[in-house]
Amino acid sequence: MQRIKSYLERFFQIISKHEMRILPGNLAFFLVLSIMPLITLVGVICSLLSVSILDVTTMVNGLLPKGIVSLLEPFFTVSSETPHMIVLLIIGFIVASNGAHAIILASNALYKTEDANYIFRRVKAFFLTIILMLMFVFALVVLAFGNIILKFILSLEIFHYISIDIYSLFILLKWPTAFIVIFLLVKALYTMAPDKKISSKYVNKGSLFTTAGWLVVTALYAFYANNIANYDRFYGGLSSIAMLMIWIYLIAYVFVLGIAINTSYYGLDGEEEHKIL
Repeated sequence: MQRIKSYLERFFQIISKHEMRILPGNLAFFLVLSIMPLITLVGVICSLLSVSILDVTTMVNGLLPKGIVSLLEPFFTVSSETPHMIVLLIIGFIVASNGAHAIILASNALYKTEDANYIFRRVKAFFLTIILMLMFVFALVVLAFGNIILKFILSLEIFHYISIDIYSLFILLKWPTAFIVIFLLVKALYTMAPDKKISSKYVNKGSLFTTAGWLVVTALYAFYANNIANYDRFYGGLSSIAMLMIWIYLIAYVFVLGIAINTSYYGLDGEEEHKIL
């Protein structure tokens, strides 16, 4: 009981930090600006791979509130044959990297380390953006199309006798595997983001919290937005935008909170602090 009380006290100390009142909103603002071009890039990749956009939106519709899906859907439908696609991709990637750049600044603030020079941060933001895109693509390939892809592979004669067993195993392991992969990608973000060398062992707890937190918060908010909230009454035609901004703020808050949890396990002098959480 005392241990649980210690956990809760430490947790409330973390969420009471001054940075927790500022950084989530700042990060959410840049994520709002970057999520559209990021989704457009994923849509282009789907188009190049001849992936059905209907399947993409069906998968997203099962995870997010309907208003958010209807707002994001047009950004998935950019064709790879659009004129000046190369220019669009470059501009989209640069704009999308603003979200990753905001993650770097938020990490520096919580680790109380000075920002590196601007060019270095922007280059690193490009790599972080690639990780974010990998997260999107992985979710699409495994969660949205994994069943279809596996059925096609198992339809080959060589897998005839074991196809049912393999498919059942995939269904059983799909979500646990997705959780582990997303955890590893979040861990990579947390390790690379600060302009300070951070050992990956110090970001495990924050990565685990963020991965689980994203799934729980998104599921709860989707249920609330679809079944309880009535944003139309207050925001009218802007209700979908309001839902998107609230959802992004929630995932930004969880992400920043994960960084704050990591900093509580990492001494500012580079040594591990006393573990009290």
